[in-house]
Amino acid sequence: LLLNRLAMIKGILIFNNHGKPRLLKFYHQYTEDQQQTILRDIFQIVSKREDNVCNFLESVSLITGTDDKLIYRHYATLYFVFCVDSSESELGILDLIQVFVETLDKCFENVCELDLIFHVDRVHYILQEIVMGGMVLETNMNEILLRVNEQDKIEKQEAGLQAVPGKAFSAVKNMEMPRLPSSIPMPTLSSFKS
Repeated sequence: LLLNRLAMIKGILIFNNHGKPRLLKFYHQYTEDQQQTILRDIFQIVSKREDNVCNFLESVSLITGTDDKLIYRHYATLYFVFCVDSSESELGILDLIQVFVETLDKCFENVCELDLIFHVDRVHYILQEIVMGGMVLETNMNEILLRVNEQDKIEKQEAGLQAVPGKAFSAVKNMEMPRLPSSIPMPTLSSFKS
């Protein structure tokens, strides 16, 4: 309960121009039906807005039933929406969205919607480096990229270790073992009986 009072970011949603979710991260517990309702309602609100209007809405009570703010950016085919409590800075969250998108862009080299679909684990990891439990952890893109690169190195090392048993087996299988000369008589098991 204390965490819910401290959490300034209530939810982060990324969806496309048709309302298809590409990332949903809530910092409160909701059923899947509630999450879908929240997604649908937020999509209906932000998708109808013109591109030249303000990127935040106040007094929205979609997530916790209290006065929250929706702060969003629309990039190409994707909406990045942060639902925050009323005390959060709109410009600070717009900057946070920009950091998130630029980090994704550097990690995926010109990020697109398909990157979010096929690399969902990596997208969640990047987001967790920026926001955890509804609290902002890091806004420095270089620090975030450093942590992402460290994680990539660890995953590559683990992948290499997982391949080691298979490589060892094939190395032993392909080894040329010395053969015993066939001219030496070998004792049979019956000769060892007492």
